[in-house]
Amino acid sequence: MLLQSIQQTLGGLSDLLAQLSPGQYTQPCQSLSGATIGEHTRHIIELFQCLQNQYETGVVNYELRQRNYAIQTDITSAQNAITQILDTLQKPEKNLELQQTLSGQQFSIPTNYHRELVYNLEHCIHHQALIKVALLPLENICVEENFGVAPSTLEYRKQCAP
Repeated sequence: MLLQSIQQTLGGLSDLLAQLSPGQYTQPCQSLSGATIGEHTRHIIELFQCLQNQYETGVVNYELRQRNYAIQTDITSAQNAITQILDTLQKPEKNLELQQTLSGQQFSIPTNYHRELVYNLEHCIHHQALIKVALLPLENICVEENFGVAPSTLEYRKQCAP
């Protein structure tokens, strides 16, 4: 179920990117404090890439992402990166160590692969919600109703439906 949710979420992002022009992808958005859709997309992708690339070592540090300019400026590069993530998601569950630096102090906490996948999924949805806001003024862009909406919110809405 988790992998299926990630596949749907990242697949929806890739489908949305296919509708954008290069200018729309790289245009600074006032509603995103000057950030671009491409920058948010790169951020989503690179956190997944960190998890996938650091899985074998057993230590995950999201601060070590590449900040690949091509992903944030070229839609095809972003879509190819999404495809590669989807192709490498299925890995055995295993314990991991998450490293982070806060206020200049590095610390580590225990985690596991599936927990980090959940984190990445939630992080992705959060950034998709921001991307959705940036798309509001654009015409001829079809955004799925549930794009950028958390699964828990979707379940809650079902419970509230008459």
